Amino acid sequence: MLRMGTIHLVRHGQASFGAADYDQLSELGTRQCQALGQWFAARGTRFDGVLRGTLRRHAQSLAAIADGHGSLPDALEWPGLNEYDSEALIRAIHPGPLARPDTPEVYRAHFRLLRQALAAWMAGDTQPLGMPSWPGFVAGVTGALDHVRQHHQGDVLIVSSGGPISTAIAQVLGAPDATMIELNMRTRNSSLTEFAYTPKRCMLQAYNQVPHLDHPERRDWLTYS
Repeated sequence: MLRMGTIHLVRHGQASFGAADYDQLSELGTRQCQALGQWFAARGTRFDGVLRGTLRRHAQSLAAIADGHGSLPDALEWPGLNEYDSEALIRAIHPGPLARPDTPEVYRAHFRLLRQALAAWMAGDTQPLGMPSWPGFVAGVTGALDHVRQHHQGDVLIVSSGGPISTAIAQVLGAPDATMIELNMRTRNSSLTEFAYTPKRCMLQAYNQVPHLDHPERRDWLTYS
């Protein structure tokens, strides 16, 4: 019988949405990821390999997971696991300045524009400055999954962002590109998505779980940005 491994895809902890530098974990984001590392350790999960994107929030999230877990292999940095540039996407369809998202109304307007911008990028109607094409973005994500299937057999940890994780799910399911947008908007910080994998394919097992936050004292730890 062919043995299947598990890919554990983790979205980074809460970053700094609305601040001058989003690519920085908040104090809560660090605690979220430490709690996830502790949860892995309590289950006895030992990783055969670790991959992460090259963004600061990916490195910080992995460091916090390692702090909670106690022992992780050295990580392979994989640029294809980096998030899309939301500002570049929005500028491609909305060239004017955007208000700082510091009220619920402006926050909702920001994400309405992001949805439109993602759809235009996927359709090939825009090419945001400094970003790959949509097929190139997909290739970066699927390349990471291919690497795992070719080089590992057991549990593998991937630390990335909502966009790449949602893209991976849509690709594994053979779903329309627009599915990525819907998944992306609901992916929680430090959430866990799991794929079973063999050398030939990946299969979705779980999406957007936060078992490490399932405690009355951590109700306020659930975040999306």
